[in-house]
Amino acid sequence: MELSFEEIVGYRVSTDSQAALVDKVREYLTEERRGGRYFACLNPHAVEMAADDPPFTSALADADFLTPDGIGVVYASRMLGGRIQSRVTGMDIFLGVTEAMNQAGGQSCFFLGSTPETLEKIRARMEEQYPGVRVAGTYSPPFRPQFTEADNEAMIDAVNGSGADVLWLGLTAPKQEKWIHEHRHRLNVAFSGPIGAAFDFFVGNIKRVGPLWQDLGFEWLPRLFQEPRRLWRRSLVSAPRFMFRAWRHRRGGSSV
Repeated sequence: MELSFEEIVGYRVSTDSQAALVDKVREYLTEERRGGRYFACLNPHAVEMAADDPPFTSALADADFLTPDGIGVVYASRMLGGRIQSRVTGMDIFLGVTEAMNQAGGQSCFFLGSTPETLEKIRARMEEQYPGVRVAGTYSPPFRPQFTEADNEAMIDAVNGSGADVLWLGLTAPKQEKWIHEHRHRLNVAFSGPIGAAFDFFVGNIKRVGPLWQDLGFEWLPRLFQEPRRLWRRSLVSAPRFMFRAWRHRRGGSSV
């Protein structure tokens, strides 16, 4: 199965549905190849952060697929005459892949990131909701701006020693994407996914807004009120800058 893409401000973004992307990951899980495959979420804030962060740019560009995570990416696609109809979030990929693994049975995953308390909640909910998926392991790395070489080795050893098929990362962007990109060929997993806040959404640490807000493309608004100090920049600065970037791209200007 071949995925389809379109270019948005210099990035190849998937135009496929959540179901099609989950099917592609299921293909990855049946291949003998281990290590190297991962996806990433593209949203306006990620684009704006990557503009000043070349390693993050590379991590996004080299992903096997980028999902249109932010509603701004959907609007940009429409502005540019593209085919993207709706968002596909990290949470969408996580839930879809996990359900597919649960139905298949005999597959396992590893959760890297967050706190020990949240990881224990994840393990408990996985056992309850997805009994066909084995949680091969969890690891809560040190909270510091940059991991040491010893940190990285410990994380890689924990993942590889678990025998997991899928690695889920909740380290926040851009740290998680850059970590996968740097270490992807040393990870003995079939597929990796940086899903950030999905760890907290999954166990209820952060309440996800209702389907109506999501369908209207305004999921960011209630979250902005919930976490204004953390999210104000991405909602009120990065989003307008991104749309201006897309408008310049449409007019034939620079996309970066």
